Amino acid sequence: MKSVDAHLAEILATVRPLAPIELELEQSLGATLAEEVSSPVPLPPFDNSAMDGYAVRAEDIADVPVTLPVIDDVAAGSVELRAVGPGHAVRIMTGAPLPAGADTVVPVEWTDGGTVSVRIDRRAEAGNAIRRAGEDVHAGDVVLEPGTLIGAAQLGIIAGVGRRRVWARPRPRVVVISTGAELVEPGGTLERGQIWDSNSFTLTAAVREAGAEGYRAGSVGDDPKVLLDRLDTHLVRADAIITSGGVSMGAYEPVKEALSPLSTVRFEKVAMQPGMPQGFGVLGEDQVPIFTLPGNPVSSFVSFMLFVRPALAKMRGLPAGLPETVTAYVTGPLRSPAGRRSFLRGVLEGDGTVTPVRGQGSHQFAALALANALIVVPEDVTEVAGGSSVEVIRL
Repeated sequence: MKSVDAHLAEILATVRPLAPIELELEQSLGATLAEEVSSPVPLPPFDNSAMDGYAVRAEDIADVPVTLPVIDDVAAGSVELRAVGPGHAVRIMTGAPLPAGADTVVPVEWTDGGTVSVRIDRRAEAGNAIRRAGEDVHAGDVVLEPGTLIGAAQLGIIAGVGRRRVWARPRPRVVVISTGAELVEPGGTLERGQIWDSNSFTLTAAVREAGAEGYRAGSVGDDPKVLLDRLDTHLVRADAIITSGGVSMGAYEPVKEALSPLSTVRFEKVAMQPGMPQGFGVLGEDQVPIFTLPGNPVSSFVSFMLFVRPALAKMRGLPAGLPETVTAYVTGPLRSPAGRRSFLRGVLEGDGTVTPVRGQGSHQFAALALANALIVVPEDVTEVAGGSSVEVIRL
């Protein structure tokens, strides 16, 4: 059997980062920046008040309490030039430009709040409550580097330097298809031998959690021709495709039957549990990656975490590899088959212990829903004593 590491290495050698495109600011969240972003102006672009209060000269309030006439108001957004002369005060709001002549702002809480005259009860040193021009960013400074994942804060600074569009690698568009004649849409009525389709919902959600665009294409039965038609329909809009089911050794394996003749998709056994049957390859002229995952719900989810999620990271232009692990101490004994790397479901606690959940079968999805971690047992280990240290993947 092929090792987990070898299978992932083959996948990562095949997938490529998506080409950058110009994105409107509203569409850039979750994309990966493909250019430097710099500021054409200093930020803030002018000296302004950090608080509501009074702009004065520090020397005029050296001895307090003191009462000064209020000669003007200046609000945020004001474009008129204002000035403060000796012995005067200007009422100022947060973000408003600092009047010429003023060198400090007295917070309103240190005063009686007057509008015609103001009594100031506390001294404010020069520079108090003033945001200086360029204090955050100088004109020409690079604020974001290529390869930066655009989150809310990054999107904010792009807008803050006046950009409306950026060049970035978009979030991959991933189509998810379940296979199996036994599958029924949730909400439908089950007949004997049928189950509700959970895989397509799970995997589509996992795609979105991984920062890509997930499109659920529902399920198809066991007819390979129907599957090929469905794939052909979605290839035009997909950067990647995920199928679940139809890749084992038995009869009625539509994914294998449909794709094996194309010679661009390989079906192999990977030395892991759950998730041994795996397939991967490319489809169409654009060489769209396709991940054919096993049909058992836990198997398909674990396979996604190990193989699809890293591939999506590479497509996004981000670092890609096996999920990071943390060390924990298992609260009970574990068993694992020889020659396979096991990924057992567990609950990781804040004290550094991890407890295996009851129900480790690849079909026992309720147990996975209770877990927040995968306990990794290496291929050459068949038993782990309670209290031993183990590597754990956080979910």
